[in-house]
Order: sequence, then C-alpha cells, then structure tokens
Amino acid sequence: MVDDRTSIFEQLMAVIEDRKATRPTRSYTAGLFDGGIDAIGAKIREEAGELVEAARAADAVRQHVVHEAADLTYHLFVLLAACGVGLADVEQELARRFGTSGLEEKASREDR
Repeated sequence: MVDDRTSIFEQLMAVIEDRKATRPTRSYTAGLFDGGIDAIGAKIREEAGELVEAARAADAVRQHVVHEAADLTYHLFVLLAACGVGLADVEQELARRFGTSGLEEKASREDR
C-alpha cells in the first residue's frame, strides 16, 4: 500500500531494507542480497542495457522506457542497500553538486 506521507522511493527503499534484514525465503530481493554485489551488479548492467534499448528503439514507447527505468531504479536501490548507502546519502551528494558544472565536478574527482 502506498503511503501518501512518504515518497514511493522512500517506501521502496524501506521494503528493500526490510528484505535485507529479514531475508524471507520467497523474496526476489532477498535472493539478490544472497547473490552479493556481483549478482546485483549483473542485474543493474542487464537493466541498464534494456533501458537504453527501449529508448533507442525506432518505435520507442514511452511506457516501455518508464518500465525499464523503474526496473533499473529498483536494482540500483538494492545495490545501495547492500552497500549500506541510504537515499539521504545520495540526496546529500546530489545537493553538494547542485549548481556545479558537471565538467567541473568530474575534474574535481580526478584529483582524488
């Protein structure tokens, strides 16, 4: 059930975190965690490719792009949870970069 008080991203991340902690036997998400970073990463690569293909298709259907973007987002969230990274962490990093040229930001990372 969707809670109007929190974003769907926050709700999804909460479910993912619950699956990480409880590892229900009939849970796709728990299975991803059991497979580790390599399994989750493989799904991210697969879903990213599917998203690009959906966007690239000559007869690209908006809903297909949305569907593939949702799949990629879900798997990204699983990877974040596996690494102990929360949505707030990503939001803070994006806020830090906001107003900075992408080229400047990338150049600053090359110094690290």
